[in-house]
Amino acid sequence: MKKDSIDMDMTDKTNTGKVFLIAGSEPLGSAGVQADIKAITRCGGWAAAALTCIVDEDIYRIKGIHHLPAELIISQAESFLGTVGADCIKTGVLPTTDIIEGVAEVLSRYRQVPKVIDPVIVNFAGEQLVSDEAVESYKNLLFPLATLITPNFREAELLLEHPIEDAEADLRSLSRWGCSVIVKSVDEGRYLVDYFYDRENDLLTPFPKKKLHLNDRNGTGDTLASAIATHIALGTPLLTAISRAEAYMQYFLAGPRYYISKKEQI
Repeated sequence: MKKDSIDMDMTDKTNTGKVFLIAGSEPLGSAGVQADIKAITRCGGWAAAALTCIVDEDIYRIKGIHHLPAELIISQAESFLGTVGADCIKTGVLPTTDIIEGVAEVLSRYRQVPKVIDPVIVNFAGEQLVSDEAVESYKNLLFPLATLITPNFREAELLLEHPIEDAEADLRSLSRWGCSVIVKSVDEGRYLVDYFYDRENDLLTPFPKKKLHLNDRNGTGDTLASAIATHIALGTPLLTAISRAEAYMQYFLAGPRYYISKKEQI
């Protein structure tokens, strides 16, 4: 092989769109780091991760959530970010205040790297997953570091402290920490709408999608946020990154998917 070919190959390998995940692991493969890695790979990026917790669950219930020590999570993140580097950082489950504080401390040292913060604080059924203190730590420590935050509509309502009434005004309010915002799955009758507010350009863009009767919603939010992070890592402008991630979600949701709700469907 000629030297020029070798040099070209090495150059290509540096343009991989590295996304570094700080998130939890779950055994079903439908959410958490497992879902993140699938989305990043399918969207053309390269995934690496620091685990924050290990979830033990089956198709019926969560049996336990085992948190990793904050010091270990910080060390994992520094091991990658300090030696390899990332083109985008995406957070998932950060289950305790000390973990949020530790992650924020690490991310503050990499301010030049775009960050997608997925605040996993309320599930689709409306159950709050973390303490009020942890929610405040998200607001005070993580959101000010974010390029984009990606709450689902229930998380957005918790952060707003009222139901979503005026999408433009409410998303502008959620950008008060200096970040752009996408709120996922706002119910608008026949459609669910993902609303994106671009803080830099003061622009609201809706992404409507037909309601689908899915057996499994678990992990769809993780998948969208990771797809967005991948396109950001590949150097795509934010609105285009979100448009491409939304297109990927339509492909992902409309195509053959896993069926994990009932054992007999496996």
